[in-house]
Amino acid sequence: MLKVQNLTKIYATQKAVDNISFEAQKGEIVGFLGPNGAGKSTTMKVATGYLTPTSGTVEVCGYDVLTSPMEVRKNIGYLPEHNPLYLEMYVKEFLEFIGGIYGLKGNFLRTRIEEVIEIFGLGLEAKKKIGQLSKGYRQRVGLAQALIHDPKVLILDEPTTGLDPNQLAEIRAVIRNIGKEKTVIFSTHIMQEVEAICDRVVIINRGKIVENAQLSELKQANKTMEHIFRELTL
Repeated sequence: MLKVQNLTKIYATQKAVDNISFEAQKGEIVGFLGPNGAGKSTTMKVATGYLTPTSGTVEVCGYDVLTSPMEVRKNIGYLPEHNPLYLEMYVKEFLEFIGGIYGLKGNFLRTRIEEVIEIFGLGLEAKKKIGQLSKGYRQRVGLAQALIHDPKVLILDEPTTGLDPNQLAEIRAVIRNIGKEKTVIFSTHIMQEVEAICDRVVIINRGKIVENAQLSELKQANKTMEHIFRELTL
């Protein structure tokens, strides 16, 4: 569903992403783990078509981000690290607006809005302005807009940052449920998030992939996430 091959991204003289390759399949939640500045957000921005790669390719559902950008966008739902919401809009109004951008109309759009409101537990908040919501509920709205067009691939950049323990548990549960049917890339710099949510981890440091394995494989090899991550930050 998502294939990154020999991807490199250079800003002026800085190599933010250095010849990385990995894949993610349907029904899989892949943790994209690394320290701040490791290259996670750059990789995700290339995958969503926001940035152009210096070299290499990214394919989403068989479509190349450079040659078929519109097809890629149809198949991707994206929640950036800084959740871009219109705070003066009502929740339902915002979801209708985003659905319209994706070309959804009429009964189908109304049905999708009701479905994502139910999925993310927004029923009591649907008629509120987004600016009135807590951070946890704003994150739910961000996830709902990423899912409104029923994409096959979800790319979530630090979706749990700043949430309190109750909000964190709720968002984790929702993401795990979504991951049963879709391909999910979950970016974070918090190793506990990967252990709680993901099936597999891709660890990146200074633009290079240093680990790509199932969590169960790491445990069998007696390699703990804490040990790997500590080595990266030395």
